[in-house]
Parts: sequence; C-alpha cells; structure tokens
Amino acid sequence: MIGKLDDYLRFNETALSLRAQRQELLASNIANADTPNYKARDIDFSSALQGALARAGGSAASPLATTNAAHIGAAADGKTLADGTPVLYRGVTQGAVDGNTVEMDTERTQFADNGLRYEAGISMINHQIRDLMAAIQGGQ
Repeated sequence: MIGKLDDYLRFNETALSLRAQRQELLASNIANADTPNYKARDIDFSSALQGALARAGGSAASPLATTNAAHIGAAADGKTLADGTPVLYRGVTQGAVDGNTVEMDTERTQFADNGLRYEAGISMINHQIRDLMAAIQGGQ
C-alpha cells in the first residue's frame, strides 16, 4: 500500500527536488555574476528528471559505496548534484573580458521560470494529497 502511494507521488516529489537544486545553481550563478572566470552552471532538467525517476524506480546503478567515513561523496566534486545529476556549463553567447559567463538576463529569466514551475509542482502535490484525503474519507 505504501509503495503505491510512493509511486503516486514520486513524479512530483522528484521534480520538486530537482527544481530546488536547480534554483540553488541559478542563485549561485547570479551571486557570482561579478566573479572573474566564474562559469555559469545549470542542469538539463528533462534528462535529469528522467534519470532521477529511473534511479527511484530501481533501474539505475546504486550510489557509490565508501569504505571509510573520511571518503568524500561523488557530489563533492561540483560536477554532479547529490543525486548524481550532472551539472553542465552554460554556453557562452556574449563573452566577458574577465572570463565570467554569467548573463544576468538569462539567469533572471531561468530563475523566475524555475520558481514558477516549482510553485506549480507544489500545487500539483497539494491536489494529489487532497484527492488522497477525499478517497480515504470516502468522498464526504
């Protein structure tokens, strides 16, 4: 029974988690807009979502095992998120003299779009929970 509930909520839960991680990347880009040689980073959301859903379904490889508590996890290299999603560098459309690739208009647009989609995901989960509550209560 719990497994079916997990399956019912998994897509939106996974999407929200990825949206939150993407929001952190975009905020980091904006915060480092004046940092010399900073390279703007982002994720390919659709492929990241497919990969995360595949891992949640058990069809992907398990996370790396560590043999010592002092070992650093795979996400610590800055090239992947905690769930193994690869972090990509945004392509340069207008170069800067200091080597920074952050374009504030692009980052603000992506930040706002991602925020709206995050809010939509929360609305979807709220709707799913209301539907579950109605089913549990017998449609009173």
